[in-house]
Amino acid sequence: MKHMKVILTALAFAGLGAWGQEKLSETKQFPAPVNEAQDRFENDVETLDKAENQKAFGTRPKNVILFVGDGMGISTVTAARIFEGQLRGESGEENQLSFEKDAYVALSKVYNTNQQTPDSAGTMTAMMTGAKTKAGVISMNQNVLLGDVSTIQGNNLITFLEMAEIAGKSTGVISTARITHATPACCYAHTPHRDWEADSTKPAEASAVADIASQLIDFPYGNGIEVAMGGGRRYFLPKEKKDPENVNQTGSRNDKRDLTQDWVNKYPNAAFVYDEAGFAAIDPSKTDHLLGLFERSHMQYEADRANDTAGEPSLSEMTQKALDILERNEKGYFLMVEAGRIDHAHHEGNAYRALMDTVALDRAVEAVKERVDLNETLIIITADHSHVFTMGGYATRGNNILGVVVENDDRGLPGNPSKDANGHHYTTLGYHNGPGYRAEASDIEPEEALDPDFHQVAAVPLGSETHSGEDVAIFAFGPGAQLFRGVVEQSYIFHVMSRALQSGISF
Repeated sequence: MKHMKVILTALAFAGLGAWGQEKLSETKQFPAPVNEAQDRFENDVETLDKAENQKAFGTRPKNVILFVGDGMGISTVTAARIFEGQLRGESGEENQLSFEKDAYVALSKVYNTNQQTPDSAGTMTAMMTGAKTKAGVISMNQNVLLGDVSTIQGNNLITFLEMAEIAGKSTGVISTARITHATPACCYAHTPHRDWEADSTKPAEASAVADIASQLIDFPYGNGIEVAMGGGRRYFLPKEKKDPENVNQTGSRNDKRDLTQDWVNKYPNAAFVYDEAGFAAIDPSKTDHLLGLFERSHMQYEADRANDTAGEPSLSEMTQKALDILERNEKGYFLMVEAGRIDHAHHEGNAYRALMDTVALDRAVEAVKERVDLNETLIIITADHSHVFTMGGYATRGNNILGVVVENDDRGLPGNPSKDANGHHYTTLGYHNGPGYRAEASDIEPEEALDPDFHQVAAVPLGSETHSGEDVAIFAFGPGAQLFRGVVEQSYIFHVMSRALQSGISF
């Protein structure tokens, strides 16, 4: 029955992109529950009863799954909660995402050692190694200078994934961004610059430092990473080889290595796939090492995935396939799953795609919660950092979260679309900075704000919206989840994982 629920969840989510766009065209308010006061009272009492009676799981999980919503700050979680509810025709405010239900919750401080507002390399290094470091540095300590190879000697940090492999566990890394991008790279690579994803992206003076893509293939610990899936295919192919999907383009490596072939040659029962058909054909019972690279660069946004030329699996599908392989190891596993494109949509000032990818992450979490035994699996959901993404105005209950603000009238009932001091409509969602800045004050038509390609208005003109420095949330389930409480350093996540797992090696 549990596996049937997972299948039904996946089927229900398969058409969300198209259905979500259809819902966006609706400018009406979404209705609140009819008997909300009574329903809310009963729900609050039930939640309190469950909290009072909740018992901690065992303290030594066999498995750890870390979900990272890149750029998924608290404002993004709130907006995605409402967005998901409105996709079902509800008002949305009362909704809960699956990772919010019955979770242990803490707040994480995300600064880098040299930046108040962080980047993903420094923040993910903190989560994977237990040590904060500089922005732009991948799993090396703060003594390293960005891009300076003369400072790297003796400053590598061991990662939690490497520890898991040394302890005999299976490991996996999944991302909708390039698999060589900062967040996934911090699981398995060590470099003083996050941009050194291939040999062709490194400066000449860094020739002695292995590029990130080759470090994934040449990973030296245990029996190697069992599953790696995401984008970034061009960094694994030589310039002499045509891309299998985009045949008019080639790889970008200078060293003539075909790392996809090296992967297959290195491991027994190994496979490389680049499209949805190849992914679907993988038999997890016969595949020990799986490399999936589904785009030359980042994978498609969830909203656009159905239009991909060769087809791409969803984040949930990749996660399920990874677990099919990793669960075969009786010693357990560690899996990192990143929804990397939440961050990219925010940088573009496009709330619709950011929220769609957040909901896609939530669906992956929901499927995993239904599937795994929470008595032996610790699940952590968090973000590496937030964005300058805001939710404001005094919109009426059930107002379309992507739409212009409609305030209540003098009787407290929905009125007309509100206007600012210049007589223009404005949206509930916006950005402190970014590409949505309008040099000339201009009106936003209500229908314009609901276009999937709409860029929310930004106060400060920048070509790319920026990260922000406020705390992000940590949600946790399973053994060890009770250790998340209060406001903690981001590096604390590593220490919870390592202490809870007690993988039998020195930390």
